[in-house]
Amino acid sequence: MPFDMIGGRTFYAYNSHFKNIMLKCFRKLSTSSSLMDKRYIPRRAVLYVPGSDERKLKKIPSLSADCIVMDCEDGVALSKKEDARSTIHQILQSQAIDFSGKDCSVRFNSVDSGLCEDDMKEILSASHLPATVHLPKVESPQQLEWFAGKMKDILKNSNLSEKLRLIIFTESASSLLDLPAICRRGVELSKDSPFKLDGIVFGSDDYCADIGATRTNEAKELSFARQYVVTVAKAFKLQAIDIVYINYKDLDGLKVQSEEGAGMGFTGKQVIHPGQVPVVQAAFSPRPEKVEWAADLVKAFEEHQRAGKGAFTFRGHMIDMPLLLQARNILQMASHS
Repeated sequence: MPFDMIGGRTFYAYNSHFKNIMLKCFRKLSTSSSLMDKRYIPRRAVLYVPGSDERKLKKIPSLSADCIVMDCEDGVALSKKEDARSTIHQILQSQAIDFSGKDCSVRFNSVDSGLCEDDMKEILSASHLPATVHLPKVESPQQLEWFAGKMKDILKNSNLSEKLRLIIFTESASSLLDLPAICRRGVELSKDSPFKLDGIVFGSDDYCADIGATRTNEAKELSFARQYVVTVAKAFKLQAIDIVYINYKDLDGLKVQSEEGAGMGFTGKQVIHPGQVPVVQAAFSPRPEKVEWAADLVKAFEEHQRAGKGAFTFRGHMIDMPLLLQARNILQMASHS
C-alpha cells in the first residue's frame, strides 16, 4: 500500500476495510488493563509556539502537529516571560483553545535560569493542566530532584486523574555524558511524582555551541550525539525527539533528514514552522507493512486471549509484552496519520 506526496500533504493509501480492521485492533489492545498505564502519546512533529504571541497561539486548532508546545523558554524574549506564563495560564484555565487530537504541552524555562519555579507556579495553578511538560537544559539528576519536589508541592492539593508526561532536553556535552544517570533518576522519581518521564529531546543548537561545532544541514557533526540520545532513550523506554532542521523552506532537505532520523530510531522531530509538519509526520509514520504486521499481531493476541492461552508464536517469533506494546504504538500512530 504505497503512499503519495501530494501538494505537501501525505496520504496513506489505506482502503477503508483495512483501516477499520486496524482501528478495531487498536481499540481492543488499548482496553487491556495491563497496557492502559503505558498509553503511548505520538509526538512525530513537536512544534513550538511562543507563549507571548497570542496571534500564533490562536492558530493552534488549525495546526496538524501531534505535539504543540506553548513555549516559555527560547521562543520568548526575557521582557515577555511574565506575559507568556500568564497567557498560557489563561488558555489552560479557560480552555479557550481546542487541543483535540494534539498533545497539549508547555515548555518551562530551565532550572538554572531562575525562572522555572515562577513558570511552574503560574501554569500549574490552572484548573486544567497540560498533558505534557517540557524541561529544557537538564544538566544533572539533582535538577530533576528539584523539579520533582517543586511539582509535588505545587500540585499537592490537585486530584490528578493521570500523571503529567515529562519531556527532558539534553543540550550540552556534560548533559549528554550524564544522560543515563539523568534518565535513571527520572524514571525513579516518576514512581511517586506527579509526572512520568516520557521522552528526551536533543537540543542541537546549544550542544553545537557548547562543543564548538559548526551547524550544517547535513548534521554530520551531530552523528554521534544523535545516535547516543536514541540509544539512551530506548534503554529507558523513552521517546527520542530529533533535532530541528533550521532551513524551514528547504522541504527536500527536511525530508532527507527526517527519514534519516526515523531510520536511526528517533520517534519524532522538532519543527519550527507549520510548513514542516506534513513532511516530518510522514517520515515518522509507520509504513503500511508495519501497520499490517501490528494489526495481525493484535488479532492473534486476541485469539489466544479468548482461548485462555499465554505465550504464543507469531510468524516464527515468540511474542512478549514489549512486542505487544510496539504493536499498540504502531497502531496508535497509524490512527493519527
